[in-house]
Amino acid sequence: MTTDTEEPTLTIDELAARAGVTVRTVRFYGTKGLLPPPVLGPRRVGRYGREHLARLALIEELQHQGMTLAGIERYLRQLPPDLSAHDLAIHRAVVASWAPETVKRVTREELERRAGRALADEDVERLVAMGVVRPGDGEFEADLGLLRLGAGLLDVPLSPEAIFAARKVLLEHSRAAARELSQLFRGEVAERDARDVRSLSAHMHPLVVQALLTAFQRSLKEELGEWPAESPRETRPSRQSG
Repeated sequence: MTTDTEEPTLTIDELAARAGVTVRTVRFYGTKGLLPPPVLGPRRVGRYGREHLARLALIEELQHQGMTLAGIERYLRQLPPDLSAHDLAIHRAVVASWAPETVKRVTREELERRAGRALADEDVERLVAMGVVRPGDGEFEADLGLLRLGAGLLDVPLSPEAIFAARKVLLEHSRAAARELSQLFRGEVAERDARDVRSLSAHMHPLVVQALLTAFQRSLKEELGEWPAESPRETRPSRQSG
């Protein structure tokens, strides 16, 4: 697996398998300009990285929203060409928020395909702890809007307990923010026609989600920037022998 700062290491077959699409689809997106060209390595073999995987996930999400190929092309054309995998994931989160909650019963094979990766039993247990997946009779109930996000968290070195606690914090604060914003906007539209209220709600939803994501992203970046550059283990004085 690559990071934003690592060299692309995935072959086209590996990229397609991770994204849950065919090699033909990857090549088609490349010819349409939806996917940047790969980095040519030894023997002129194309190598793909996390940015390609994140862009494929964004394209898949746009398709789930019912967007046509032409619409997807227009959407991606408006994005800066050098967006990192992290930035693309933010865009995908915004797009996913437009859709209603989608919980679907899936097999283990379908769960892995939609997660974009193979899942060990321990991975599934962590997804259950996150509230993304619920086991059933030989199948799983999966929150498709959160599945990719949960799969990404599997590579983060956090315990299930820490992830569960983080989920609780996010839910509590997001509900509080939603409640306060709802009360604020309700006061603004109280005297308007019902049709105008519905239209305003439809327009405000993606805008508010984008604003919340942006504000939270910047706040989290500031908080993480205050962490010490060195870990406690590195700053701890070494013991003298004897």
